[in-house]
Amino acid sequence: MNRQAMEDATPDLPGSAEEWLARLHSPARSPQDEEAFERWRAADPDHAAAYAEVEYLHRNAALLGGDPMLRAVARAARRDFTRRRAARPPRRAWWVAAGLAASLLLAVSVVQIMADRPDLGGQTYAAGVGLPRSVTLSDGTEVALDAETSLIARFDGHHREVILRNGRAQFRVAHDTARPFLVVADGNLIRDIGTTFQVSRGADGVTVGLLEGRVSVSRDAVGHAWISDLKPAQQLHIDASGRASPVTRLDVEAARGWTQGELAFNEQRLDELLRAMNRYSQTQLRLGDPSLAGLKVSGRFHAGDQQALAEALAQGWKLRVVRTGASELTLLPTGAR
Repeated sequence: MNRQAMEDATPDLPGSAEEWLARLHSPARSPQDEEAFERWRAADPDHAAAYAEVEYLHRNAALLGGDPMLRAVARAARRDFTRRRAARPPRRAWWVAAGLAASLLLAVSVVQIMADRPDLGGQTYAAGVGLPRSVTLSDGTEVALDAETSLIARFDGHHREVILRNGRAQFRVAHDTARPFLVVADGNLIRDIGTTFQVSRGADGVTVGLLEGRVSVSRDAVGHAWISDLKPAQQLHIDASGRASPVTRLDVEAARGWTQGELAFNEQRLDELLRAMNRYSQTQLRLGDPSLAGLKVSGRFHAGDQQALAEALAQGWKLRVVRTGASELTLLPTGAR
């Protein structure tokens, strides 16, 4: 277990990631505790990495609480912790909880965890082909689901967790200090700190964009965890192997636009643009000539209005549009038959 102690810790403040985990999940926690935790976490990158690791294990311990193997290992961890602390003087309740949490987290580390396990329950929300749809989760969080997006929300009395299975979603998180709000996407953990943010998951990885407030993004993996905090108008991309790119500027106007069905493209390859636009309509646009795939297109288009897009491509990029089916339009070079 990676335990990063804080050199200047006092008897009244936790000094390790495990102890902070117990403090923040204690019913007696206060706003001052949260402020002290953020100072501790920001003081050293190792603090942030250590906390990301123990939070990962704690979250999955809760999810797998009904697993017979986990229960057996946890019971053994509790017995071991009880024996070890028998000779120690009494400590604060949150410190004792921290020791037990550390034992349980160590026990969980022997269990293979899969964040996307469908058998762990929760409410599923999905959007198919068509315009983005809005849903409100049971805690009041407002979610915009892009086309071809699905997620699972798992809420209880202590946690709020959303698993983004695929696609893109925007979260305007309802305030609830007692229950942290987490989004998991392909092994990456997005922790809300009073926020409106977007997460997309595709074949090339996961992208997190922050519109308002603060989020921390961490790689959900034991032994090599990392963490990055985002400010408004920033975004972070994590490739499929878990490698994070440098933080870059977020095009806020474009990010807000897709939730209203307005899509912006800047020097986008035509084949990629068509794949994106085809998600919003039953009418599909096809390329009749492979040489058109690399054509670069810039502009703003209304999601689902394939006829308007075809006309714009015909006028601005001199393409010919041919209806080749009841729900299909084919793009050809001028002069092609």
